[in-house]
Amino acid sequence: MTDEHLLNDPEGLQSRIRERLSAGCGCQSLFTPASCDRVLSSSVMLLLGLQEAENGAEGEIGIILNKRSRDVLQGGDLCCPGGTINSRLDACLAKALYLPGSPLFRWPHWSCLKRSYPQEAGLLSRLLATALRESWEEIRLNPLQISFLGPLPSQCLIVFRRVIHPMVAWVTRPQRFTLNWEVEKIVPIPLRSLLNRDNYARYCLEVPAQLGWRLPGRDHEFPCFLYWWQGSREILWGVTFRMVMSLLESVFGFSP
Repeated sequence: MTDEHLLNDPEGLQSRIRERLSAGCGCQSLFTPASCDRVLSSSVMLLLGLQEAENGAEGEIGIILNKRSRDVLQGGDLCCPGGTINSRLDACLAKALYLPGSPLFRWPHWSCLKRSYPQEAGLLSRLLATALRESWEEIRLNPLQISFLGPLPSQCLIVFRRVIHPMVAWVTRPQRFTLNWEVEKIVPIPLRSLLNRDNYARYCLEVPAQLGWRLPGRDHEFPCFLYWWQGSREILWGVTFRMVMSLLESVFGFSP
């Protein structure tokens, strides 16, 4: 695998991600296809960081995901922390991201974006405010202990008619997450495992009759990633899978 050295170089990996996600400084990825017009919008945090290791061993770089509790839609699925945009509240919170010391202010491409593309800068600040607010509510993510790396292309959901805006960030120090009722547990997945093609499979989903008008046919197969964590097998699939694959393709040129 090319660029494998980045798996042992946190600073180098962060620099690579910032470079790949911010090329051109225009944030064109924030604008959604016409097929996603007039649908609900959500913003999520795709978090990376060093995982704590046992017996004093050096931690591995991985992606930090939530596992949905059984009390919410799609319970048991892996997802990024985040949620629906609150136009009024998040517009107010976004103003704080213009202040020195905020994750957006510390992003190296912020001054260029704000100067050259003020409309896109305003949109990005609101989307990041949503993702940070929801992440605080779900897992008590400290917004002052992350480094914003840039936005990934927006993703459209077919079944639930929603567009999701992924914000990529690095957790700068180990955090003790406090989970609310929407989250069953945190599942960290090492990048090394995600870059191993042997961990991928096909996920067969039986579509209920009431959703057949959106997904014609009874059975559908989707690509997925399989990972054993704390004695149980976790399945990464759907829109979160697509976001993670988008990041791996952009940074490592990887496709399963």
